[in-house]
Amino acid sequence: MPDNDYTFVPDLLREFAIPEKGSVSRVLHKDDRLNITLFGFSAAQELSTHSAPTPALIYVLEGEAEIDLGSDTVQVKAGSFIRMAPLLSHAVRAKTPFRMLLVQVKESPRQK
Repeated sequence: MPDNDYTFVPDLLREFAIPEKGSVSRVLHKDDRLNITLFGFSAAQELSTHSAPTPALIYVLEGEAEIDLGSDTVQVKAGSFIRMAPLLSHAVRAKTPFRMLLVQVKESPRQK
């Protein structure tokens, strides 16, 4: 990868195998503005309620899950997309083997 000018992943679904039990994650890119992480969850695996100080995007790559977003719960599947505001509480419950891409974006100070 030349000088960290870009990140190329030929196939996100082949970056790692989803474990039979538990979860796995792989950071694909991290700098002072972006954090891009690929997650895999076995069926019935959960990520407990938490929040983050940055806006975030979730793109579901594979499988089905329930995701709590504040007081709402949404059913997601491959192709689903979520944008989350900073500090929104959220949780993930995989119904099937599940893979998602998480992008966290650090906002820059507004220019006057």
